[in-house]
Amino acid sequence: MPEVLLPFPRAFAEFVNPDDADEVFRIDLTWLTSRWSCIFGSGCRGIYADRPDDGCCTLGAHFADADDERRVAQAVKQLPASLWQYRAEGRRNGWVELEDEETVTPGEEPARKTRVVDGACIFLNRPGFAAGEGCALHTLALSQGRDFVETKPDVCWQLPIRRQFREVTRTDQTTYTEVSIGEYTREGWGPGGHDLDWYCTSNTEAHQGREPVYLANRAELVALMGERAYKTVRKLCREFESRTGSLLRHPADPS
Repeated sequence: MPEVLLPFPRAFAEFVNPDDADEVFRIDLTWLTSRWSCIFGSGCRGIYADRPDDGCCTLGAHFADADDERRVAQAVKQLPASLWQYRAEGRRNGWVELEDEETVTPGEEPARKTRVVDGACIFLNRPGFAAGEGCALHTLALSQGRDFVETKPDVCWQLPIRRQFREVTRTDQTTYTEVSIGEYTREGWGPGGHDLDWYCTSNTEAHQGREPVYLANRAELVALMGERAYKTVRKLCREFESRTGSLLRHPADPS
């Protein structure tokens, strides 16, 4: 089935961060109540047609900051060869590389990211690997009984939820930080996002989840917002589901 075209009508709600009065959350109710779910290994075509088994792991993962990289490094130390196909390569030549200089804005330092090996992220176990295909850091978390939020790079566990910050000045000249929580659409990838051969968030094939995003992705939302803010999100989403017709539902959801 086809990918629905952007943009389309969405519903939003705003509330003050219960843990920080200087922040206001702006949440995309249309996205958070949608039935999107990750279908890696179950129909995902990958972002590039010539690498359908990679999912969105072809390009490697950029680290958000030094803390992000350090947290991943702690997880890497715990990865045995039975869970990481490229462990020998990672130990021999490292698992971090600098961003391609051609993509760097003039005057900025190249970002640090996970290495690309054999055409995809070094942590991506390929089809046929004994422990199964997919992210080795994700598999590690599952094997240890913890959430992958603790082991994967920030950009990986957040996708396709997108958190953005914006400074807002009210008409009375007071200010606050707007923290938006919404869908990581194609445009979130930058100019190259529209060149992706397949992308999941607005594709009907990936909107078959048994639970809405705000429930299925609870761990990610709590990590991004905090427990108290998440409880507010859950209440707002439930009210939206009970009161809203189809007009503001995600158009990729089953009708």
